[in-house]
Amino acid sequence: MKEIVIASGNKGKIKEAGEILNEFKIISIKELGIEIDIEEDQETFEGNAIKKAEEIAKQLNGRMCIADDSGIEIEYLNGFPGVHTKRWFKGSDRERNMAVIEKLEGVERENRKAKFITAIAISDGNKTICEKGIIKGYIAKEAKGENGFGFDEIFELEDGRTLAELSQTEKNEISARKVALEAIKSQL
Repeated sequence: MKEIVIASGNKGKIKEAGEILNEFKIISIKELGIEIDIEEDQETFEGNAIKKAEEIAKQLNGRMCIADDSGIEIEYLNGFPGVHTKRWFKGSDRERNMAVIEKLEGVERENRKAKFITAIAISDGNKTICEKGIIKGYIAKEAKGENGFGFDEIFELEDGRTLAELSQTEKNEISARKVALEAIKSQL
């Protein structure tokens, strides 16, 4: 089975990638005992994903590396936090999610529209493929659900459930990560 190194220690991301790219053995960069921190300083999610995948693949002597950058863009806040999703707030996912909810206090649901964007790049250091997935929804007025990670507990779908209220199977069917991974899978 061919291996792909994933530039993440996030168990949720690793599991999701493994379920979708099931013809490959997904190995976490942390499993290899490698600490590589790539600064996410690009203007787009795609730029950050490509930079991470290419730089890490080169350091791994051309082994295939998959990296992502993802986040939310909130329409009411002019696309905030966008590519700064992971960096605008120091603290846990829950604390960051509460800060987002606070920024939208008093704003009605129809004005809480958001996009969850995931850009995923795979590179061997020479050739790079990058795809993007987007799902649309709303920022919930409160955190709901126990499944998932990141913004899942506050990203609400049309039916009122957050991503964290879906089963893993349901989430995999609609996630932005799935859309991007499926697009990459079709090119591998």
